[in-house]
Amino acid sequence: MKLKMRLYLYLNVAVIISIFVIIFYLYSIKQISQKEQLYSELSTTENLFYNNNELVVAVVACGDRLNETLTLIKSALMFSKGYLNFIVIAEDKLKENLNEKLSEWKEFTHNGFSYRILPLNFPTKDGSEWMKLFKPCAAQRLFLPDVLPDVDALLYMDTDTLFLTPVESIWRYFNKFNASQMAALAPEHEDPAIAWYNRFAKHPYYGKLGVNSGVMLMNLTRMRLFKWTEYVVPIYKKYKLHITWGDQDIINIIFHYHPGKLFIYSCRYNYRPDHCMYSSICKAAEKNGVAVIHGSRGFFHSEKQPIFKEIYNVFYSFQLGSDIYRDFYQPVEAHLDTLENTNCGKLKNVFLKNIRRYLDLDFDNT
Repeated sequence: MKLKMRLYLYLNVAVIISIFVIIFYLYSIKQISQKEQLYSELSTTENLFYNNNELVVAVVACGDRLNETLTLIKSALMFSKGYLNFIVIAEDKLKENLNEKLSEWKEFTHNGFSYRILPLNFPTKDGSEWMKLFKPCAAQRLFLPDVLPDVDALLYMDTDTLFLTPVESIWRYFNKFNASQMAALAPEHEDPAIAWYNRFAKHPYYGKLGVNSGVMLMNLTRMRLFKWTEYVVPIYKKYKLHITWGDQDIINIIFHYHPGKLFIYSCRYNYRPDHCMYSSICKAAEKNGVAVIHGSRGFFHSEKQPIFKEIYNVFYSFQLGSDIYRDFYQPVEAHLDTLENTNCGKLKNVFLKNIRRYLDLDFDNT
């Protein structure tokens, strides 16, 4: 009798174990299938948006940034050969003027680009606080993965940036991302002796010198999978009394803890006064020219390093459709010739190199 009971018990245990093994096996198969489907969908979506004929450029415009925003978009249209899709997130008072000028340009270029003008969209709670973080509404960029659920990837630009090369030259870096990376940025600085983060920051930041967020490739699909926006609010609440550069600091903190998610491209894609005001510290720009000029801290409207202001003013005055050599390049070159006694002006050729390449001029500057 005892032997039969033991056999019966062993049989029941074996059956229960077998059931658990089968359930675990089926669950594992389901998980693998879901992951394969997810990666398949992700790959398909990314391939669609990484086509150089469909480039998405996003900018956020508030306050007095109307002219900067339009000048940035104009610079993209001047040099890019691919079809550009612009997303402008703007406060209400700017929408009419933006739409008027962009619709005019679209008609002039025979529908050579598309654009959407969207309203600001901050979290309902603390929305006014986010609005005022650092520059007016600059923090909107932190919420783009949720604000633009239909967009896979984009190039985010601060309003105080200008293209000196086609958008395609930056967009191609998406194809250099590994399987984990979801964004690309340039370093905040090149020289630790005069860099900001390593000397003054009271919060974590990326790498040794931090990153600058003014020109940011964003794979929104991967950022949504990462649950990007779920990191943003808690980080802000924890460090709000210690951040100086607003949304840029929050981005630095996130990538401090997840460095493998970030791709780094060179300073020539985010060239700021810091790269030339004391000495030339962006060696990539010396070799291959400035790709994007960033008039951070108001330098497009300042006499501190006038080369930035002069380049912006020529872009601003240029009429889309005019001769780029006669009406843009020659005025820029003439202005830069008068600024050779300034620190950044001594490096005038780094600002001209890519324009000369685009115009197929005799490129003899080294």
